[in-house]
Order: sequence, then structure tokens, then C-alpha cells
Amino acid sequence: MIRKLLMVLEGILLLAALALGGAAWKVKSSVDQPLQLGAEQLIDVPAGASPVGMFRRLESSGTLGDAFWLRWYWRFNSNGLTLHTGEYRLTPGMTVRDLIGLWQRGEVVQYNLTLVEGWTFRQVRTALAKQEKLKQTLAGLSDEQVMEKLGHPAVFPEGRFFPDTYRYVKGTSDLELLGQAYDRLDAVLAQEWQNRANDVPLSDPYQALILASLIEKETGVPQERGEIAGVFVRRLQAGMLLQTDPTVIYGMGERYNGKITRADLKAPSPYNTYLNAGLPPTPIAIVGREALHAALNPASGRSLYFVARGDGSHVFSENLDEHNDAVRQYQLKRRADYRSSPAAQAPAELPGDATPAPEQGEGGKPGEAAEPAAPAEQP
Repeated sequence: MIRKLLMVLEGILLLAALALGGAAWKVKSSVDQPLQLGAEQLIDVPAGASPVGMFRRLESSGTLGDAFWLRWYWRFNSNGLTLHTGEYRLTPGMTVRDLIGLWQRGEVVQYNLTLVEGWTFRQVRTALAKQEKLKQTLAGLSDEQVMEKLGHPAVFPEGRFFPDTYRYVKGTSDLELLGQAYDRLDAVLAQEWQNRANDVPLSDPYQALILASLIEKETGVPQERGEIAGVFVRRLQAGMLLQTDPTVIYGMGERYNGKITRADLKAPSPYNTYLNAGLPPTPIAIVGREALHAALNPASGRSLYFVARGDGSHVFSENLDEHNDAVRQYQLKRRADYRSSPAAQAPAELPGDATPAPEQGEGGKPGEAAEPAAPAEQP
């Protein structure tokens, strides 16, 4: 009797072993099966999605076979692990095991948005609106409403965002990305303010941001930032007008059509530094760390003027005679291949009735200044 019971028990154990072995084989076969892909594709895992639901979705689309054993595999190998929201890239040749590895590691597809030095807030918003993978929440809102949603209702938005490359996943909102750029600018500005030179004539970090925006728009050759900053700082210290075209252009807004005329330089505006002493009331563009550093650590020297050569660089002069010579050489007799730096111009003192040179006929690119209206020779 006992022998028969043992034989029955052995049979049961054998059947169980065979069943378990068969189940293990089925699980392994299911996990190692290749995904049915004719080309690379993205699968979107929405917030709250479960692995079971995703397996069923892929099964119904024909991307994989029977998903029954896959649910068991996930339960015993990744129990408690939630799926990261976002997109996952599937490529021909991948197996289900490869896909599960992507899910376990959270390797979602990331996208890049680059905010460029010298952009205005309008250009920043346009760039955000063009990102199809971003969740768009700011469309139709005024700049003031955007700042309110960011939690900074009393802050003027121009220049308050840091130019950099920001990475995001599908479903990230435009507001989230804008918030990152705002916080990044605050952090960089605070660091540079702490490391400023002792004698810069700036009373607070916001003034540094304003000055840095002028430097950013004037600089075509990176190594000239410090020298351009030096010219502006010395003019501020001497009580001279800054006379920089990018501020005039910013004040013109949508009226700017790619050129500046004598009338534009005489038109009243809070941003017209040909008429108003000191810095403009706000930044005129977003700025990088290098421009901030230059504004707070300007190069020493005696130059008070600069004029664009036409290759992106500038000629710096200590006095008006030298400056007028440079204007004659590089502005009034331009080569056919002349180009200014972004928003290049030649700041100069315009005492008495002195007026800028005749109207310009050359246009600039969107978001940049036109060729400068060079100051006239002084009598």
C-alpha cells in the first residue's frame, strides 16, 4: 500500500515538474520572442499605465504574441516597479526582454530645446510653441499671465531665462521647461554677482542683467565681450550716453523692419540710449554666463568707442578722432561682404547738434539688429 502511494506521489511530482518545466519554457519563449517591427517606432506609456495593460496593447497591435506568460514574468521579476511615463523607442531586432529592460531602466525618449543667447522673450515663447512633444499650456496667454503662472507676477519677463539646452520627455509642459530656465538664470546670476569686481558701477544683480543683455547683443566675437563691457562701464562712469543700437531696436518693437534711420535714433523711448542716460529700464534679451561675467568683470583699458569691422569683430578707440577714422574706414566705405556682429553698432558721444549718419539700407535677421547707423564725424 505504501509502495503504491509512493508511486502515485512520484507521478504527481513528475507531472508537476513537467508542468513547471513547460511553464518555464513558455515564459522564456515569450520573453525571448522578437518584436514584430518593420521599422523603428515609438510607444507611448501614459501616466498610470500598467505593464499588463501595455502587454495587452502590444498584443492587440500584433507587435508581440500571446502576452499571458509575460504578465507572469513581470509579476515575479519586476513586482512593485511602476512604469516611467513617456515614449520608448523600439527598433527592429528587439525582443520582448529588451523592451522589458527599457521599462525597468526607465529609458524614455528625451527631446532637446535650445534657448539661444540674445533671444527675446517673444522668441523664447515661439520656440516653446514649436515643440510638438511639449504639453502646450501657455497659448493665448499674455506675457504677464505667463509670469503669473510661473509664480512671479511682478517680474518683467525679458532676459529672465537662461539660454541653454534643456532636455524633456513627452508630456512635460511648456511651463515646466520655462520654470527650469527661470531658476537657472537666477542661480547663475547670483553666482556671478558674488564674484563681481569691486569697482563695477552697478547697484544690484538686475542692473548686471541689463548690462549683460547689451553686451550679448553687441558681441560677434566671443573674446571681445570683456572689452565691450569695459567700454560700456567706462561710459557709465563718465556720464556718457551708451548710444547702442540694440536698445533702440528693442524699443521699436514690431516697427523695426531691419534698418535704423536718423528718425529712429531721435524718437523718444525709454530704451533709446541715444537720448536717455544710463542703462535701459530692463534687459533686452536673454544672456549667457559669459556675458554676465563680462558685465561684472569688464576688461580694463581706456577705450570709449567701438565700431564694427564687418567681419564680426570691432575696432576700439580711446578718443573721438580715432573713432571717426574707424567709422570712415569700416562704416562709410563698406566692403561688399560687410557684416556686423549681432546687433553691432558704434557707440559714440553726440554733443550738441551732431546727428547720426544717413539712413541704412541693409536689413538684419529676425531677432538681430540691422547694420549700425554710424555716428557722423564731429566738426
